[in-house]
Amino acid sequence: MPIAFVLMSAEPGAEKSVVDELNSIDGVTQVFPVYGVYDVIARIEAKDMYELRETILHCIRKRKGIQSTSTMIVSED
Repeated sequence: MPIAFVLMSAEPGAEKSVVDELNSIDGVTQVFPVYGVYDVIARIEAKDMYELRETILHCIRKRKGIQSTSTMIVSED
């Protein structure tokens, strides 16, 4: 099962709404508001790489309030 962490920069003032919306997405298992370079970190699980890609590209990156993302896919080794 592929797992990824998506680090996000949110528009100023949109952090809470981004966290709330991410919690409603299938495949998003954990969401954390954080301080530092990024504003939000989400843990994503999917049945395969295609589903992982679709969740990140179409359900997360296009959300209103998200300025940029950086994705880290967990190594299965």
